[in-house]
Amino acid sequence: MKALLLAALIAAAPAWAQYPSKPIRVLVPFGAGSSTDIVMRILAQPLGQALGQPVVVENKPGADGAIAAAEVAKAPADGHTLMLGTNSPMSAGPHLRKVPYDAIRDFTPISLVGNYTFFVLVHPSVPARTLQELITYAKANPGKLNYGTGNTSGIVMTGMLTSQAGIDLVHVPYKSEPPAITDLVGGNIQVMISSYSTVLPFLRDGKLRPLVTTLPNRSPLMPEVPTIVEAGFPKFSVSPWAGVFGPARMPKDVSERLNRELNTLIKRTDVRESLLKQAFDPKGSSVEEFNTYVREQYDIWGKAIRDAGIQPE
Repeated sequence: MKALLLAALIAAAPAWAQYPSKPIRVLVPFGAGSSTDIVMRILAQPLGQALGQPVVVENKPGADGAIAAAEVAKAPADGHTLMLGTNSPMSAGPHLRKVPYDAIRDFTPISLVGNYTFFVLVHPSVPARTLQELITYAKANPGKLNYGTGNTSGIVMTGMLTSQAGIDLVHVPYKSEPPAITDLVGGNIQVMISSYSTVLPFLRDGKLRPLVTTLPNRSPLMPEVPTIVEAGFPKFSVSPWAGVFGPARMPKDVSERLNRELNTLIKRTDVRESLLKQAFDPKGSSVEEFNTYVREQYDIWGKAIRDAGIQPE
């Protein structure tokens, strides 16, 4: 009788009582050293300590995040395979190309982690120290300036800027940010919208010039640089973000435990400071808030792509 009662209690126990039962894989949809990779590695060790199992970060770059997203969508929904997803595979990518997943139906949103800081950058050879000066120069020299992109965020945001400013720049696409930054520093391209952590050494050395940040507020790391809204673009509506996802139909108690642990970490002073040093604005959310946020961002990025006249591949 005692054995039967024990078995019944075990069967009735919530999933989090046995979760996690093995190491947790967190897929990062971009390469080692990318902004998303750095953010997840800041979170991985303390999250593993809180959960009682190692959190293993696996880089799965390719197709602007679609390869990692597709793998997570097909994984068992037991909370042992997760992804630090971003706006690239979850908000913009599905509007730009055919992807092997549904960004809304095939995932369990767990928690928003925060927003990236992006800057509009120019090579020092460009005679512009403000965004308006860049626009004036570009209008006087149509088709003379080349701009690089290394991800979907760069494609969409630069497309929005050129459309709203009415300027003609030549697009030079790259597979990732690092080679684009190399060419920007070398002067082979002259303009780029890029994440802060990727270009920090070149900003310090004066090899690149920041004109504005795409954040709604000035970055505390470069408070002298105005926002794009301050520079005259109030309709610049997108902000790159990152959050944790699992496969669809994860047990509610598992997703809620992950959410609690993540939000506890995001509030920790040491974790917040590490993220802020990467110009990543740490935030948190409930599961329900993040679910709403993901749906809103899908629509916002889709509208931005259409308004900018960016054609699907």
